[in-house]
Amino acid sequence: MMPDQCASCGKADANLKACKACKLVKYCGVECQVAHRRAHKKACREKAKELFDVQLFTQPQRKDECPICMLTLPCDDEASSYMSCCGKNICNGCRYCLTRNCCPFCNTANPRSHEEINNRISERIENFNDPEAMVVLGSFYLQGQHGLPVDQSKAFELLQRACELGCAAGHYNLGTVYQQGEAVEINMKKAVHHYEIAATMGHIYARHNVGIAEWRNGNHQRAMKHFMISAKSGLKESLDNVKQCFRLEYVTKEDLEKTLRDYQVSCDETKSDQRDRAAVIMNARD
Repeated sequence: MMPDQCASCGKADANLKACKACKLVKYCGVECQVAHRRAHKKACREKAKELFDVQLFTQPQRKDECPICMLTLPCDDEASSYMSCCGKNICNGCRYCLTRNCCPFCNTANPRSHEEINNRISERIENFNDPEAMVVLGSFYLQGQHGLPVDQSKAFELLQRACELGCAAGHYNLGTVYQQGEAVEINMKKAVHHYEIAATMGHIYARHNVGIAEWRNGNHQRAMKHFMISAKSGLKESLDNVKQCFRLEYVTKEDLEKTLRDYQVSCDETKSDQRDRAAVIMNARD
C-alpha cells in the first residue's frame, strides 16, 4: 500500500495528519498546513460545510430519559425540572407524584429559599463543573430570577462555559442571547451558529429556530428538513409548520404522513398516568 503524500511539500509518509475541517488532504505538520492554507482554503470550506450538513440533517438519537421512570423526557421544559441537589433532570410525574418534600432521586430535602437554590447550583458548578447548572444559573442572572440581580455579563460568561463543555442547552441559550441582543449586540449569524450546534446534539427547539432562520432567508427546502426532524422528535410547533408548508406545496403528502406518524410515536413515548396526574396538580396550582 502506497503511503499518503503531504498536500504541501509532496513528501510521502504513512503518518501524515489529515486536515481536521475537511479530511480531504494530509500534511507533515503545522508548517506545511500553514503554507498550503491559501491554496486549500476554498475547497476546505466547501467540504467542511458538506460534512457539517450531513451531521446537521441527521435525525437525532433517542432523547434524554427521566432517571427514575426511564421514560423519555417531554419536549416542554416546563414538564421536567433540573434538581439543584443532584443535577438530574426529573420529569414532573416523578417529582410531584412520588414525593413532595425531597428529591425523588437522591432524597435531599427540597430547598427552602432562593438563596439555598442558588448556593446548591453554585456548588454544582464549583465541585462538578456541571454545564447544566451553568445554564440554569446563567438564566437566573439573565432574567434577574430567584433573588439574583440582572447581570448579563455574568450570564454570558456562564453560558459560554457551558458551551465549551459541549452542552446543547448552553448553545441554545447563547443563541437566544445573540438573537435577542441580551448582553451582546444582535447577531443572527452567531445565533444560528449556536442553534445549529445545539441541533446536532439533539436540541429540538434549537433546530426549530434554525428552520425559521432558513425560511426567512428563502431556503425553504432546508427549513422544511429541519421542521420535519424536530416534528418527528415531538415538537408541535414544527409539526404545525410542516402542515402549513404542505398546504403551500413545499412538503409531499408522503413526507407529511410519515412526519405525523413519527410525531405521534415520539409523543406516546413521553406519556404516563403519573405524568398526567402531575399535570393536574400543576394546573390546580395555577
